[in-house]
Amino acid sequence: MPVNHEVKGMLARLLATEDLVVEHKKVETACFNVHTRVLTLPMWEKASNNVYDLLVAHECGHSIFTDDIDWSKTRKIPPQFVNVTEDARVEKLMKRKYAGLAKTFYNGYKELSDEDFFQLGDEDISTYNLADRANLYFKVGNFLSLDFTVEEQNIINQIGDAETFVEALDAAEVLYNYCKQKQQEETKINLDSHENQQSGSGSNSASDFSDQQEGENEADTEPGDNSIQSGGESETTQGEMGGETSEPEVKTVDNLEDALKDLVNQDGWENTYVEIPKLNVKQIIISNSEIHNQCKQSWASYSDTRDETFGETDKDFREFKRSAQKEVNYLVKEFECRKAADSYARATTARTGVLDCSKLHTYKYNEDLFRKVTTLANGKNHGLVFVLDWSGSMSRVMLDTVKQLFNLIWFCKKVGIPFEVYAFTNDYPIFKYDENNKPIMPEPLYKKKDGLIQVQEYFSLLNMLTSKTNSKTLEDQMLNIYRIARSFSDQHYTRYAVPVGLSLSGTPLNETLIALHEILPTFQKDNKLQKVQCVILTDGEAAPLKYHKEFNRRYEDGPYLGTNSIGTNGFLRDRKTGNTYSLDCEWYGFTDVLLRNLRDKFPTVNFIGMRILESRDANSFIRRYTGYIGTEYDRITSSWKKEKTFSIKNSGYHTYFGLSASALANDAEFEVAEDATKTQIKTAFVKSLKSKKMNKKVLGEFVELVA
Repeated sequence: MPVNHEVKGMLARLLATEDLVVEHKKVETACFNVHTRVLTLPMWEKASNNVYDLLVAHECGHSIFTDDIDWSKTRKIPPQFVNVTEDARVEKLMKRKYAGLAKTFYNGYKELSDEDFFQLGDEDISTYNLADRANLYFKVGNFLSLDFTVEEQNIINQIGDAETFVEALDAAEVLYNYCKQKQQEETKINLDSHENQQSGSGSNSASDFSDQQEGENEADTEPGDNSIQSGGESETTQGEMGGETSEPEVKTVDNLEDALKDLVNQDGWENTYVEIPKLNVKQIIISNSEIHNQCKQSWASYSDTRDETFGETDKDFREFKRSAQKEVNYLVKEFECRKAADSYARATTARTGVLDCSKLHTYKYNEDLFRKVTTLANGKNHGLVFVLDWSGSMSRVMLDTVKQLFNLIWFCKKVGIPFEVYAFTNDYPIFKYDENNKPIMPEPLYKKKDGLIQVQEYFSLLNMLTSKTNSKTLEDQMLNIYRIARSFSDQHYTRYAVPVGLSLSGTPLNETLIALHEILPTFQKDNKLQKVQCVILTDGEAAPLKYHKEFNRRYEDGPYLGTNSIGTNGFLRDRKTGNTYSLDCEWYGFTDVLLRNLRDKFPTVNFIGMRILESRDANSFIRRYTGYIGTEYDRITSSWKKEKTFSIKNSGYHTYFGLSASALANDAEFEVAEDATKTQIKTAFVKSLKSKKMNKKVLGEFVELVA
């Protein structure tokens, strides 16, 4: 049965009681970086569940109990000896913290012992040095017979009693010094024995001595010779010449690591972990004033023919504004009602201790004769960030989308909610020019490095509307946007040009979601808000992004930083939240992954999607999230047929609204001729109700989310 790496990663985070960064990579051994808090696990595809859980729990023990200090500066101990004592300590503490882990450790080490992962074979364990026997004692001691001298038992007890990392280091130092001393004693015995042999053969002739030395050299290669240190201690270096011995080693540590490498699956693709870059949003955002100055300059040549050029569009805008007031007022009423209900629900009432004289005559049957004071909890400060899709595919529905946006803007203005409107594009000219008309290179959007998601340099966010302007300026700016949106519609002919940089472009929606990591907290802080809503008006998702990757090219000295596509083996990693998201999804699922990451990063923010749909696109969009059959599919398709709208709850958004473009385009005013028949009046009334029913359903659900 294949291992579910995401489940094992979740197990690691649960055991560590923190959102560790867990990476499953094609490495040979597990490791935990106590400084960066990154746990790297090999692809142990051949390991049983017991062994896998044992290894994960062991590494999590280091994440909880191993201190982030550089002990090598103050302690001259080989790391292997620290591994022995620290492994014993963290496993003891993990079994104490999680009682159920004792069984996992027992079963896991039993399997490792039965399959001889420590590579003991038929060797005499009593000849092993104390470090090796201590390592075996604390790991597989239940399945072996190990004996210790009184002095050795005291060291074993010191290792087992270690509660802190410093105490584990102290025990490692004692263990190392003991093994070093024993190795030196054994080396001295071997040297003395060798010198005695040489002195005893002093009367031999030169030829006899040569023959004897040659025989001794041959004997050196035979097993069991005293000049070779058994039990994991290294051979003597230059022993015959009286040289120094090498450091003692713990071969059971190396043996276990080598055996565990056989459990690793080295086939298949390496997992790729990517991260979101921190963008320089000042470089990305095109200011509100710059955009509308661009409109003013672009349309300055039409000043003499203003009425002829803009008359029809401006009249259409004024009529829309007048007709939209009903929906706006409905939004305001619903919002205020929900705010009042919320305040009432959180109201507290207290007696003052002062008699209420108007109730004194009821003293025989009413004990509540004191005045009361009712305290209402303060309401929440709200704010909205709108993201408008400014891509080419929006051309036919742009005007309807802008109308829906304007309804929400007028609502925010009426109830005093701060807002910002950004439209994403990759068509705005980012180069500025100096006095000599030479281009000034813009600052980089972010510092590029291996593993970061790529954001194209030409990505920009147009700050089209903002609550920071006064009502008159806001109205003029909304008219500018309305003119541009109307020019994109196929059914209208306009006599004016779209300002430079404001034409429709590609779809950098995913880049915008990355930029929101910086925009949302700044917006909330600047406006001192308690609750922020993010509304994204779009006609679909964007293509997946690439990531920066270092390549080693044979004709270059250093690594080359290029880009690569993110495959099904890719994972998005967020170091701040500790969450990891699989990118093994359809192309449109990349956007949902970025949205889920935003929701985890900003749990107080509601992310609301509004997708304006042509009728032919509705079914494919619905099936994307519901499949072809089922209760949810039936509910949503029924809502679409009756009301031309629906809401999806299982996407990356908290709520994803689907709105009919044709229904939004229909003004549906209740207008009939004076001599209209009853049938004509009824038809006009039903037509009006259908449109209002759709708007009220969507607006009501929207208010429920933002109130």
